[in-house]
Order: sequence, then structure tokens, then C-alpha cells
Amino acid sequence: MSSTMKTLLIALLLPGIALLHAFDTCSSDKCKNSCKNRCGDKLDESYSCQCNVQCERFGDCCNDYSICSYIDPNLNEVTHHDGGDTSCQGRCGGRFNKKDPCHCNKKCEKYENCCSDYNKVCGGGASNKMGGGDSESKPRPENDISKDEIKAVSEILYKSDVNKAAESDIKLNKQEMSHNTKDKEDLSDEPLYQFVNENIFKRPTYKAFIALLDNYDRKTGTDETFTQEEIKEQDIFFQEILKTKVMKELFNFFHKKGMYNKEQEFVDDLKKMWFGLYSRSSGEQDSSGFEHVFVGEVKKGKVSGFHSWIRFYLLEKKGMIDYHSHNYDGPWTTYPDVLGKQFNWEGFHKEVGTQIIGSSPEFDIAVYSLCFISRPGKKCTVSMGGHEIAIQTYEWTKNSYNNGKKHIATAYPTF
Repeated sequence: MSSTMKTLLIALLLPGIALLHAFDTCSSDKCKNSCKNRCGDKLDESYSCQCNVQCERFGDCCNDYSICSYIDPNLNEVTHHDGGDTSCQGRCGGRFNKKDPCHCNKKCEKYENCCSDYNKVCGGGASNKMGGGDSESKPRPENDISKDEIKAVSEILYKSDVNKAAESDIKLNKQEMSHNTKDKEDLSDEPLYQFVNENIFKRPTYKAFIALLDNYDRKTGTDETFTQEEIKEQDIFFQEILKTKVMKELFNFFHKKGMYNKEQEFVDDLKKMWFGLYSRSSGEQDSSGFEHVFVGEVKKGKVSGFHSWIRFYLLEKKGMIDYHSHNYDGPWTTYPDVLGKQFNWEGFHKEVGTQIIGSSPEFDIAVYSLCFISRPGKKCTVSMGGHEIAIQTYEWTKNSYNNGKKHIATAYPTF
């Protein structure tokens, strides 16, 4: 028998072997690195990899996740697979099926039977161990981008932010400065925002940003799930901000540094970086970088994250936030500005919370992403209108996507 015939025979047998493995019984210890008997199960952080449809989005599928193509995720039982799929969506790394008109694993290039979207969806012939897509993305360098380059590009982002608030669009009433932020004393009788020109919220990027704010439960330990409508809102948000000069300048910077080949590759990475779900409490997928930074969370009776001026204003207007004081007022006389403040969110205290005031949603995403990608987990000095300020980011280290890339744990201005 020729080597080619042997290879084809093995390929034909693989689905059957996968099915046998799917019904193998084993202890939980033996199944920690496998999808055997786990297809469709909810996230369980005690396992090193996952076996549900979300794992393809977040890059933490088990190596044998393809067996789930033959199993009903609701029943953990084998279902009939008719084939006929002409796209690689949800099929990257899947086993050979002779009924399929095209295929989506690394052998399809050798046998010239890949689906037409194989390169786009599965990243071509590169290894796809973490579960689908974006394998072209390069690891984030820590030392390749200099301090001067970060300051220079942040000034470009600052000057490109045409959607920022004008000086006449916002009037703040900062009132008392606190020198002891731990005592929870309310030093200010009036709200922080005296006036905001809400016409700026009609701008496309603001509208798309605000639409995302009601998609989360602020309490950690409560499982977050995204409906199809909410996923669409995420897509619309990225579509709108990528139209702006701010985000185009950021992509051009990283592209010239050789970090992203195409804009879509950049967008896909940002989506996973910001919206990829992970667990801050109780083993549930209860958090993401976007929720923590821009929406705010409550953990152990305290406000955590919450670094969006837009979110703050909208909740203060509804009477849900009580502004207490500020402990930092940046040197800017126009917007964006930076303010460090203390507040109470329906009974939960924020001891020190910094926010960039008056910036557009695209600017916030851009400057935080600049620092997270360039200096992950470290302080990163940016320049805005000739004034420097540090941005602190942290990586979420307990899980990753795309072969080791980390989600954003938090990002905020610090002084």
C-alpha cells in the first residue's frame, strides 16, 4: 500500500476514533486536558481547557475539541453529521469527514481541499492549538517600542480626537479635595457634573459605546453571557471606532512596527483583548476588560474598575452615584482632562478612581490599548497636549487566547 493511500485511510478512520474517545469513561483528573464527556459543559477553571462554543472565541479549547463536532453539546451524545459545510466557521482543526466538500485542518493544504475561507478563519497553515483564528498575530513585544515612541503616538492620538468634548460641552463642579480617601467621607454636597452637552452622545462612537453599558451585571461571581444582539453591538462599536482617525493612527503605528499585518487582524485581537470573558470570582465567566474598565464592577462590597466619564455622568444623572470628593486634578485646562475622585455607587464605595474626562470612546480604547500592547502589566507614560501622565495596565494571567495572549484585567490613568 502506498504512503498516500495509508494517509488517506488514517484520515478516514480519525472521526471514528474520535467518537470512541468521546464515549470513554474516565475520572475527572484524566479528563482535565480532554473534551471526553465534556462537550458543551460550562466554563470550569479547574480544567486547563474548555469544550463549548465559547472556547473558539476565547482561544481555550482542548486539543481534541473537534470531537464535539460529532456530539450534541446539550446531551453529550453523538449526533449525525451530514457534512455539506462550505465554511470553516466553527470548524478549525476539525477531523476529516468525507461528506464535507472542503476541510479546515492543517492537512487540507497538503491535499488541496481547504474551504475558501480557511486562511481567513483559521489562520492558514499555522498551528491552531488554542482553538480558532488569528494565528497570524505576533506575540506582544515589551521592549521593541520605546518610551519616546509611546509619547509621540499618544500625542498623535490626542490631536486626532475630533470627537472629544469641547471646553463648552462640560462644566464640572469639583468642590472639595480629599487628603484621606479611606475615610469614605462625603465632602461634596453637589454632583460633579453641572452641565454636559448631551448632543455629543449622538455621535456614532458615543451611541455605540453607550449601547454596550447595559450588557453586564456589575456583581462579580454572576455569569456573563452575550446574546446575539449584544455581540452585534460589540461589532458595531468596533466598526464605528475603526472609522475614526484615532484608531486608524493606532493601527498604522502597530502595523509599521510589524505587529499586525491587516486591520482586521488588529480588530480581532482588540475584541478578544477587551471583550473576552474570564472569571474574577466563583469560577463563572463574570468579567472582561471592557466591563471592568468602562462599566465598573462590585467585588467584596467595593467598586472595582469604573474608569469611564460617560458611564459616571449617566449614572450620576439618574441619582445612582454620589460624588464625594477628588484627590487629583490634572494640569489640562481643556478636554480631555484627568480627575481622580471618590464616590459611592448605590451603597458601594470607590476609594480612588481616575477617569479621563471629556475624551471620546475611541480615544480611551486607543490610549489604553496602546499601553497594554506596548507595556503589558506596567506603567506606561503617555503625553496629552504636552502634559505627561502614566497609564497603568494589568494582564489577566489565569487564562489566555491565541497561543498565550492575555486579556486586559484593568487599565487606568495614575499619578
